[in-house]
Amino acid sequence: MSKVEVEQIWERFYGPNMGYVYDMYEKYQQDPESVDGSIRALFEELGPPPGMDSISISNAKEAEGGSNPQAVPQMAIKKVISANKLLRNIRELGHLAANINPLHKEPQDDVGFLDVETYGLSKQDLVQIPVDLVWEAAPEAISNAWEAYEHLKRIYTATIAYEFGHIHDEEEQTWLNSYIENTRIERPFTKEQRIELLERLISVDGFEKFLHKTFVGQKRFSIEGLDMLVPMFDKLIQSGCEDGTKNISIGMAHRGRLNVLAHVLGKPYELIFSEFHHSPNKELVPSEGSRGINFGWSGDVKYHMGADRQVTGEKEQVVRINLAHNPSHLEFVNPVVQGVARASQEDRSEKGYPKQNKQSSFSVLVHGDAAFPGEGVVAETLNLTKLKGYATGGTIHIIANNLLGFTTNFGDSRSTKYASDLAKGYEIPVIHVNADDPESCLAVMVFAYEYRKKFKKDIVIDLIGYRRFGHNEMDDANVTQPLLYEKINNHPVIAEKYGKELVNRGILSEEEFTGKKTEFMQKLQGIFDELRKEDEGNVKIKQVPKPISDQVPELETAVQEDVLKTINSNLVKFPETFTVYPKLGRILKKRESLLANDNKVDWSIGETLAFASILADGTPIRLTGQDSERGTFSHRHLVLHDNKTGERFIPLHELPEAKASLSLYNSPLSETAVLGFDYGYSVQSPESLVIWEAQFGDFVNVAQVIIDQFIASGRAKWGQKSSLVMLLPHGYEGQGPEHSSGRVERFLNSAAENNWIVANVTSAAQYFHLLRRQAKLTTKEDARPLIVMTPKSLLRNSMTVSDLSELTEGRFKLLVEEKRTGQNKDKVKRLALCTGKVAIDLASKVDEMSSEEVDSLHIARVEQLYPFPHKEVEELAAQFPNLEEIVWVQEEPKNMGAWPVVKANLHEIATDGISVDYIGRPKRSSPATGEPHIHKQEQAWIVEDTVNVHKGHGGENK
Repeated sequence: MSKVEVEQIWERFYGPNMGYVYDMYEKYQQDPESVDGSIRALFEELGPPPGMDSISISNAKEAEGGSNPQAVPQMAIKKVISANKLLRNIRELGHLAANINPLHKEPQDDVGFLDVETYGLSKQDLVQIPVDLVWEAAPEAISNAWEAYEHLKRIYTATIAYEFGHIHDEEEQTWLNSYIENTRIERPFTKEQRIELLERLISVDGFEKFLHKTFVGQKRFSIEGLDMLVPMFDKLIQSGCEDGTKNISIGMAHRGRLNVLAHVLGKPYELIFSEFHHSPNKELVPSEGSRGINFGWSGDVKYHMGADRQVTGEKEQVVRINLAHNPSHLEFVNPVVQGVARASQEDRSEKGYPKQNKQSSFSVLVHGDAAFPGEGVVAETLNLTKLKGYATGGTIHIIANNLLGFTTNFGDSRSTKYASDLAKGYEIPVIHVNADDPESCLAVMVFAYEYRKKFKKDIVIDLIGYRRFGHNEMDDANVTQPLLYEKINNHPVIAEKYGKELVNRGILSEEEFTGKKTEFMQKLQGIFDELRKEDEGNVKIKQVPKPISDQVPELETAVQEDVLKTINSNLVKFPETFTVYPKLGRILKKRESLLANDNKVDWSIGETLAFASILADGTPIRLTGQDSERGTFSHRHLVLHDNKTGERFIPLHELPEAKASLSLYNSPLSETAVLGFDYGYSVQSPESLVIWEAQFGDFVNVAQVIIDQFIASGRAKWGQKSSLVMLLPHGYEGQGPEHSSGRVERFLNSAAENNWIVANVTSAAQYFHLLRRQAKLTTKEDARPLIVMTPKSLLRNSMTVSDLSELTEGRFKLLVEEKRTGQNKDKVKRLALCTGKVAIDLASKVDEMSSEEVDSLHIARVEQLYPFPHKEVEELAAQFPNLEEIVWVQEEPKNMGAWPVVKANLHEIATDGISVDYIGRPKRSSPATGEPHIHKQEQAWIVEDTVNVHKGHGGENK
């Protein structure tokens, strides 16, 4: 075997890890059995690793005194191995010695790994080692290990630091190292670019200073200390424009938000000033409110608000920039922004899965240094990055690192060295950069953009700066961080520091620098003075969002019989090569027969026909959740698997009638991030029916922040429209506290301003019409989220089966009457209202009773709990002239379920002489019992108390 062939073998197997090979060869020489058998076999067959014969051994001879010739090559090998360790440690540990903290110029860690003496080496040793033995991809100008050492030390210990060692992919590692070590990150700046950058920093700093002196002591969560965030956004947007990106979605918390709104989103200064509100004496005074949106709606504080802007690049490319609205729950906007980005990337105009262009849109998330490791939703969101239903081709993360969270030092807020360490577990590259080095910050942003573009993966920039004032401007941070703030108070702002640097380099004069600062402050003062002159009555008020109608519009949702039957027939057609699991095949054939021969529709058929007909109408659908492809209760089966090959087949994707895409994904074991993602998707894609399904209704507990801060109140706070559907399996069947309740009471307690629809339907036809109504609502002004308490055991209950005629005629019914009760209206004394599964339990009981036994009882199901069908219930109650009581029947405890909210509606409906009572479980702290036999007894009591009108209810005392 030739020498070249031997070298090729070594390169193929160990390439960039030759230092490891040299280390193993040293052990092999001392004891062949001490190394792995596979490597030992290579040494025995191929001899020593390549390059050993080119090592200069003059120093080794001198070190050994020339007395032992056999020790000479051994000494040379050790030098090479030590040199490899030295360079490897610079790459992996250089960040510990880097100048990345603007307040600490000296490293805070032991950096002895940089000293050549630590490895038993000298400069002369390194000079005599050829560079190809320690660095195969070295630039041509570098010839030996000493030059390599000097070069890498300069790169890895400057104001940018890198952590790539946790990346396993060899191609990525090679690209990252090459980009950094070949100095591609060191970008040249022209005189004009430097002056432009300075002007940007002056505007960022001047804006904060103006707010600080004009609105004294008011919250604004200033950017000061992290001013470079704005120019970094500028550079990123410029890069996106050049590549034809259509959308850039941004999520960030409060820190620096007003500055980003002004300078990145282009929000006019006068509008920001006006949001501090006018007083009757025409003086601008501070306020927490966001002016305009408070008139008639809930509104939100100004530093929670988002914005949209279109930017045109040098080549006339237009990119839309969106800063998402964000509540004080910091990182919870992360999955929302990811959903917005995914929706922006997809073309949903054709059947099948949507076509995705990951470069057409991307997201940027700005995190707090305490929040990034502290908030669990960050990890949940990072876990979505490579999943097919949620991947967006990589997000650029920027940790706005101001060295502390609220008043907590970082040593008390995380168990890791860096705020960014969480990202390492997801093999995300991390770059730390000193926020006081403007040109390095811009270089890092270009690098992050290019990495994302090439590998379609997330990347983290740890922008390390400081916080000029307290958490907000009303805090005095000297109270809790006196030493830190002594440094900050004596530290120059970046605009001053960079300006003086340019003056010292002769790029502009001191007078020009001072003039630029003065000119900008005069500009802001002029805008402010003009605003103060305006008469209060003439101030332009931001357009108030149009209120949503009190009731959901009545929409035609019926579908012709021949259409439904054709669709159903097409849904059980498979490719000739596809082998259906026999048991599943029988289920699917039974479905076809049930509709085709019996004109009946069970729950699963009703849902599938709803989806199919919605697609036929041209409305895209996205359905996600844990086990949603099959259905948690094995009822859905929208995604089939070949019994022999495991290949997937989705009948709805092949449906000839479909005119839009269908996305079906099993989600990770997450509620918070996944629900937030789908909410963001629904906001960005209002024409789509977006559905998230909980595995069990109780699991929605974990997503409460997304529900409270976004879904329930997003429209009232921000005018943000969503028609997201949440399917929450709900029903008391003796499965214990965590598998019974979808917590309907929480949704009803938050129901106001017509913010959503809450429903608990009891038949396939009702579910069919409800989904179709929601799909038709998506593009209308009255669109709103839909919360559905879906069944578990009722999925296969014969009493939820509907006649086909109920799908081909009519529409969704707010109230459904039990036909076998109250046949003689004059005899009815009790009107029992209920919702969901307990209505089926009552219907089953009534079926066992004679007409005479239930002639004084009338049962009706409230299928839509909010908006409550007040008029329909009122009209129903008016039909019974001898009505004595209206009772609300539920299976949930008295302090849960619908009763705490609907009782007010019932008292309004009940006329004089008619009482309002409750039948159900007593108040409890836990939603349900874990003992099946106790559950059955309680359920029996509820049913008996309801149907036995003359015995009185007594249910709440059970």
